[in-house]
Amino acid sequence: MKQESFTIKRELHAESLVADLGIVGGGLSGVCTAITAARAGVKVVLLQDRPVLGGNSSSEVRLWILGATSHMGNNNRWSREGGVIDEILVENTYKNSEGNPLIFDMILLDKVKQESNITLLLNTAVYDLVKKDNDTIESLKAFCSQNSTTYTVQAPLFCDASGDGIVGFLSGAAFRMGAESTEEFGEKMAPTEEYGELLGHSLYFYSKDTGKPVTFTPPTFALQDIKEIPRFRNFNSKEFGCKLWWVEYGGRLDTVHDTEKIKWELWKVVYGVWNHIKNSGDFPDAENLTLEWVGTIPGKRESRRFEGDYILTQQDLIEQRHHDDAVAYGGWSIDLHPADGVYSEKPGCNQWHSKGVFHIPYRCLYSKNIRNLFLTGRIISVSHVAFGATRVMATSAYVGQSVGMASKLCLDKKLQPSGLLNNGYIGELQQNLLKRGQYIPGLKVEDISDLVQQAIISASSELKFNGFSHEGEWKTLEISSAQLWPLSAGKIPLFKTSVYVLEDTVLEIELRGTQRNGNYTPDVNLGKKELKLAKGLHELELGFDATLGMDGYVFLMFQRNPNVQLGYSEKRVTGILSVFNLVNKAVSNYGKQSPAPNTGVEEFEFWCPQRRPHGQNLAVEVPVPLNVFQASNIKNGVDRPTTRPNAWVADFNDPFPQLELQWDIDQEIKRIELWFDTDFDHPMESVLMTHPEKAMPFCVRNYTILDGLGNELATVTGNFQTSNIVELPSAITTNKLIIKMEHPSEKVPAAIFAVRCYSN
Repeated sequence: MKQESFTIKRELHAESLVADLGIVGGGLSGVCTAITAARAGVKVVLLQDRPVLGGNSSSEVRLWILGATSHMGNNNRWSREGGVIDEILVENTYKNSEGNPLIFDMILLDKVKQESNITLLLNTAVYDLVKKDNDTIESLKAFCSQNSTTYTVQAPLFCDASGDGIVGFLSGAAFRMGAESTEEFGEKMAPTEEYGELLGHSLYFYSKDTGKPVTFTPPTFALQDIKEIPRFRNFNSKEFGCKLWWVEYGGRLDTVHDTEKIKWELWKVVYGVWNHIKNSGDFPDAENLTLEWVGTIPGKRESRRFEGDYILTQQDLIEQRHHDDAVAYGGWSIDLHPADGVYSEKPGCNQWHSKGVFHIPYRCLYSKNIRNLFLTGRIISVSHVAFGATRVMATSAYVGQSVGMASKLCLDKKLQPSGLLNNGYIGELQQNLLKRGQYIPGLKVEDISDLVQQAIISASSELKFNGFSHEGEWKTLEISSAQLWPLSAGKIPLFKTSVYVLEDTVLEIELRGTQRNGNYTPDVNLGKKELKLAKGLHELELGFDATLGMDGYVFLMFQRNPNVQLGYSEKRVTGILSVFNLVNKAVSNYGKQSPAPNTGVEEFEFWCPQRRPHGQNLAVEVPVPLNVFQASNIKNGVDRPTTRPNAWVADFNDPFPQLELQWDIDQEIKRIELWFDTDFDHPMESVLMTHPEKAMPFCVRNYTILDGLGNELATVTGNFQTSNIVELPSAITTNKLIIKMEHPSEKVPAAIFAVRCYSN
C-alpha cells in the first residue's frame, strides 16, 4: 500500500480546459446556446451545476416548456420558436408524447453528447474567475462534487446562462434585482410595494394511484394549518406537477442567497397540502393515492437581471416596437406574481398579453461593462415588467441560439460581442440565424449562395384553395367561431357556406382584419351582417364591400348562436386554421382582455384554435380559388405562415406530388435542405400534458430526391422533423433535381416551406 508523508494541506485534482466559448448553465438556454455554437464550429465547454440538463424543464423541477404559443391561449398564430429548440420539442413530442420528464432528460443529454465540439461538465459549479483586466474575463474556476476535481476554463468569450448570473456577478457586470419604479421607464405595470418586487420559487409534486388504500404520515416540519394558505380551497386530488405553479414562495426574500430557506418553506407547504388531501376527509377520491415524487430543488423565476446596451421595457412588448438589431422574439404574456406567493390574498398571477409577438434586440444579450460576456436565459437586459414575458423557457432558449450564433461571428471577425453591432455585422448574424430556422419577425432569408434562387421551379400540382366543402359533422354554434383566410391585397371575395337553423333566429356574421400586418388579433372591422333565418337548411352567399390594402389573413366570424349549426371539414391544410373566441384561464384568457385604466395594456378579443383532434376547419368556400400555394413559395425566404402560408402545397388529388428544380446550366450540388411543416401553432409542452399525435399531421414523412438523370440521391422515410439536411457523400453535377413525396394522409396534402441547395 502506498503511503504518503504528512503535509500541511493537499490540493484537489485539477484540470485545465481551453475553449472558444465557455457557457455556464445547462438549462434550455445554455443547451441551445451550446448546440448552436458547436454546429457552427465553435469549441464549447458547457458547465452545469446539476446532474442533468434542462434546468426548470428537467426531471428535477418538471416545468413544461412554453414561449410565444402560450398553451395556444393567445393570438400568436404559428409562433412556436424555431431552430434548435424547435428540433428538441419536435423530437420530444415524437419520442415522448406522454411527457415523461426522465425521457426528456435523456433527449437533452443525447442532443448535447452528439456534438463533438461540446465538452460537457455536469455537477460542476463555478465559484471564481480570473480577469485579464477590469472589463475582460480570462478564465473560470469550477468544482465538480462527483469527481472531486477543480476545473479552469479559459476562453476568449463567455456566456452566462446560469439563471442567477454567477459569472456576471463575479465579474462585476452591472445588474439589477427587484422592480423598477414607474418613473424610471414610464411602465404603468410597475408593481407597488404591496405587490412586491420579485417573483418567487415553486416546487412541485406528483401523485400516483396504487389501486389500494394508502396512508400518509406527515413529517414534523409540514404545515399544520392549511388555512394559512389563502387559496387552500384551490387544492384538489386531481392536479399535480406544474399545474400547481402557483405554489410559490420567496418573493420577499433574497432569491439567490435565501434559496435553501425558500425550499424548506415550500417543502413545508407541499407536505402540509398532501397531509390535508390525504387526512382531512375532504378528498375521499384520494384514498388510493400515494405521493410519488416531490421536487428537491425549487424552480426559480427571478433573481438578477444584467444590464446590456439596451433594457427592454413594457412599451417594447405592448407596442411591438421594431428593433433593427432583433435576433429573437417573445410572445408570452407580461406575467407578474405577488411576492408573497402562496401566502398572498391576491391572485397567483397577473397576466397581460400583447396583440402579437415582440422583438428581442441583440443589445440585450451582452454585458454593457464586461466586454467578452454574453447574457442569455432569464438574466438578459430587461426591466422587471418586461421580464414577466421574456423569462419563460422557450423564449430563453431562443435567445440562447442567438448568442450561440453570435459567438461564431465574434470569433471569425475577432470582435467582442458589442463589436458585431458597432461594426455593422447584425445583418449577417440575422441571416445566419434565419438560415438555421430561427424566424425573426419582419425578416426573410436572403442567400445568394442558395442555388434554388436561380432555379425554375415547377410542381406536379398546386393546391388552388377554394376553402372546404362540408364533409364532416354539423356543430352547434355554442361558441363564436371563425375561419382564417389568407387573402391577397384587393377586393374581398364572396364566401359561400351552409348553415342549419334549429329555430328561427338572427345570425351575426363579421369579417375582420388586423391593424398590424403580421398580427392575428382581429381588431379591424371590415364588414358585418345580421341575417334573419327561418328553421331549416340555408345556403348563404356572404359578400362584403371591403378591400385589403396588403396581403394578410382575415377572419370570417360566426357569432355565438345556439340555434345555428355550422358544417365542418376533416381536411387540414398548411397555413389554414379555424379559431374560436375561447376561454383559457391557464393564461388569463377570458375571451377578451379588459385591463384596468392606466395600465398601458390594450383591450382586445382572443380568437384561438382548438387543440387536435378538435379544431376542424369550417365548411366555407369561395367561387374563385385563391392562388396562395405556388411552388415558387419555396424560395421566398420565409419558412412558416406569416401574412401568407408561405408554402407550396400539392393538390389533394395529386397521386404523386413532386417538385422539380431546373437550371439552365449544370450545377454542382453537395447539400440539400428541406423545411417541412411541423405545425408551429402547436405548443408542444414537454411534460404533464400529452399530445394527440407523435408526428405533426402536416409533416411530409416520406420523400425521395433524384437528379436530372433519375439517379436516386436520397430516400427518407418516417421523417418528423422541421429541418432535413441531406449531405451528399460527394458533390454531384446536374441541371435538375426532382423531389418526390407522399401526402402525410388523405386528409392533409403534401407541403414544403423551403428547399435550399448549396455547392459546399
